[in-house]
Parts: sequence; structure tokens; C-alpha cells
Amino acid sequence: MSKKICLLVWVGLWPGNQLLGGAEEAKPVDIGSRLELFVDDFLIERMSGVELKLHRPRSAGKVLSYDAPWEGNTSFYTNILKDGDRLRMYFRGSNNKGYVDTGLLKPGEKQVEDHPFTIAYAESRDGIVWERPSLGLYEFQGSKDNSIVWMDNPDQSVTDCMYVFKDGNPAAPDSQRYKALGGSSYPLVALVSPDGFRWTEMQGQKSLIRKGLHRNAFDALNVAFWDSYRKRYSIFFRDSDRGISPHSLPFDHTAGPPFNYGNRSFKFATSEDFVDWSMPRWVDFGGAATEHLYTNGTTPYYRAPHIYMAFPKRFQPWRKRFASTPYPGASEAVFLTSRDGLHWDRRFMEAFVRPGRDPRNWTHRNNLVAVGIHPTAPDEISLYVVRNYNMPSCHLERMVLRTDGFVSVHAGYNSGELVTKPILFKGDNLYLNYATSAAGSIRLEIQDLAGNPLAGFALEESPLIWGDEIEGKVRWVRTHSKGTSDRPLRRFAGNPVRLRFVMKDADLYSIRFK
Repeated sequence: MSKKICLLVWVGLWPGNQLLGGAEEAKPVDIGSRLELFVDDFLIERMSGVELKLHRPRSAGKVLSYDAPWEGNTSFYTNILKDGDRLRMYFRGSNNKGYVDTGLLKPGEKQVEDHPFTIAYAESRDGIVWERPSLGLYEFQGSKDNSIVWMDNPDQSVTDCMYVFKDGNPAAPDSQRYKALGGSSYPLVALVSPDGFRWTEMQGQKSLIRKGLHRNAFDALNVAFWDSYRKRYSIFFRDSDRGISPHSLPFDHTAGPPFNYGNRSFKFATSEDFVDWSMPRWVDFGGAATEHLYTNGTTPYYRAPHIYMAFPKRFQPWRKRFASTPYPGASEAVFLTSRDGLHWDRRFMEAFVRPGRDPRNWTHRNNLVAVGIHPTAPDEISLYVVRNYNMPSCHLERMVLRTDGFVSVHAGYNSGELVTKPILFKGDNLYLNYATSAAGSIRLEIQDLAGNPLAGFALEESPLIWGDEIEGKVRWVRTHSKGTSDRPLRRFAGNPVRLRFVMKDADLYSIRFK
């Protein structure tokens, strides 16, 4: 008995333990009624017998072949935005026969002739069936019957990669409701449009970002958007200090450490007006290993816009799968998250989207995740991946996850538990996005700051939660003279509490009070 008591006291006094000793000093996290995903340890104080698990999307098949005459085998840099009742897709249309791995060609396989870059367009009502409208804006090979929204003239440099977004800033004029970034090297050109089809340069060929640049800035798809949660514009752009000696540092010292020696990566800056930008800074991956991140693919998650998600294309520049491939390099997508744009969680070093069994996905610079995450069913979200890059079969593949299903708190068959940091919430009820096996379960305890269960919400009073729901309401039931009723949470709203989840063969993806 004495040994057990001593152990409990020792744990309670341990400096890192906030359940017992020192708990009153923990600052609560105010989550209000917003959705919170377990993609990082933002809400997590401790875990025992559970872990954060990355879930890979599964293929839902090809949705668009890049085989129109103004597209081709190197069609790339795709981004997809939500606009009312439709999705709008913008991408580079291009063809380069010199990139084709002739050893992977099929007899008689048709190739499109090389042509100047275009910015092409497609749209969809459901994210599954896509159409190319005939826009009649640019002449291509003697006809305006195409879906081209931009082509350079000799004095412009936009079409290598052009990213488009709809500006949610209420102060933006209607003539600039749609904005775009163009160019794959200096300058980074800003364009504006009233309808997403007809574009003009906002500042001519003057670069939107002109400070804090290293070598090979903007040499990929650069992403910007209006951050509705923080009320600012954010930009994430490609930069590289490839080949620069850390001892000579012939670049802008004001960009600030840490310098990303010898690798492609991306930088972050903000603006209130889309004209004047803060000094760009290398994004921070903490102690994660340095890798070539060719693109960034950043977007606020539409269900929780305070969380940025990125799907960079991790590039292995010297790997060559087939001898017949003209250029070396293999790539795949990884998954990152951030809550401020500067500091990124890179705990998941494994691939999020692998090249897979198709040999045509193992050629250089393949497997780009398009910018944009979109719902395609009540319980499903879709991402889109450019596959078979360099080949005549270049196409866009739809990949799906359960809603919020990027990462879960995962428990195996042996029971484990998660305890949150102190939180403040708003609302009457708690909803969980979870899945268990038939034998699995989740139980929940609500605690005060000292780790004591609140009356009526102890673990033994928890409902046994099992099944598979995107938004499952947790119901604590009380018995009284008139029968039973739900035990409301509203009396705890605004007061700091902890949640303790005890799990068995289960996954917990997200929580929300409302």
C-alpha cells in the first residue's frame, strides 16, 4: 500500500504532469464551438497506449485525361477551387515529347504535338464528372473552340504555372474578385479577374514579392489565399538555395534563419492588401529531416480553416526507376499541418500518396496533389493527383478519405487513453468523428483541472461509444422521476475542463462542441 501511495504522489509532483500537481497553472485552450482535428498535439496533453496515425487516401479513379490538343503529357500544376455550386479547375496545358519514357509507350499510342504553354480550365458540379467548356477566349491552332483562360504574349511570363483563387476578402473590389499568381521564376506576376476567365496583370510584370528571395524563387506552383479566420492574405511560394555555400551566403540576410541549405522548400509571408507583403521567411519544420519539397499545395481545411494543410511533392532527384526514362527523379506527396503558417508539424515522414503499382507514376516530377480539398459525398472528401506525368496517358486521379480522415488517435485491441489539455468550449453537446470495430469502444470522462471527474461524467458513467459516425453525439443519460433525459454540458461551457478518452480498437478523428 505504501509503495502505491508514494508512486501516486511522485507522479503528481512531476513537472510535466498537468493532471495532478501544478494543474491549476495550465492555460486553457479556447476551442469554442469550432471543429478540432487530431492532426497534431495541439489539444493533447498525454497519450498512453494510443498514437496519432496517418491515413492514406484511396483511389476513386481517373476523372480527367489531359488529352485535349491544348493540354498534353506535361499538363501540371493543377488547382481546384469551390465557387458557388461548382468546382473550378485551372492547370497548365503543355506537352513535351522529350520527357516521354519511350520504354513505357504502348504500340500505336498517340502523342499530342508540342505547343506553347496554356492555362486550361475545367469545371464540375460534383467533383466527379468534369467538363471543358468552350470559352472562345484564345485562338489555339486556328480555333477558339477550347477551354483556355490565358496564353502569354512575347512580353509576358505567366503560363508555366498559374495558381487561381477566389478572394473572400469583403473589401476586395468585384473587378478583382478572382486573383492569380503566375510565372515559374522571377517575377511572380499577380493577375486579377471579375469572373475567373478574363485576366489582367495587376502590376504589369512587376513581381508581387521582391524581397527575401534566394535562388530559384517561384520555380513551382505558388499558392496564396484570403485567410478568413485570421483576416489576412497568406502566400506560400517556392524558393531554393540550391548550390549555395553556407559560408558565403550570397543572398538576402534579412530573410532570417534557419537557412534551408541546398534544398527546395517554401517560404511564407502575409499581407493585408495583397500588395505590400511581410518579409518572407522559410517555413519551420522543427527537427524534421531536410528534404526536397518541390511544391507545397497549401490550403486551409474548409471545415476547420484555422488549420492549414499542405501536400508537398517530396522529390528524390537522383532516383531513376527505369533506364529508358530521359531524366532522373522520383516523387510522392507528404502531409503537413500548421496553425500559423510558419511552423509546420512534420511528424509524419512517410508518404501520404505513393506512386503505386503503375510504372508510369515512377517517372520524374510525378504525383502532384492538386491544391484544394473538397467534399464529394456527405461522409467523403476528395483530393486530386496528377498521374502519369510525362506520358501520353497523363491524367487527374480522384482520391478519397472519410471526412476529417487524415489522421486519427488510434488505439489497438489493447485499451489506451488520451487526455486533452485544459479546454474552454461553447455549446450543449459534444460530437465525435470516430470509428471502432465491432468489439472496440470509446469511453469518455470529463475532468476538472486537477484531473478529478466531474459529477455525472466519470468514466464509469460514460456511454459505451461504438460504431462508425462522422458526427456522433455523445449522450450522457440521467434517470429521474419522469424517466431519462440527456445530461447537458452547458453548465460547464466557458469553464476549463479536460477530456479523457479511453479507447479500444478505435480511431478518433475530430471533436466539436455545438
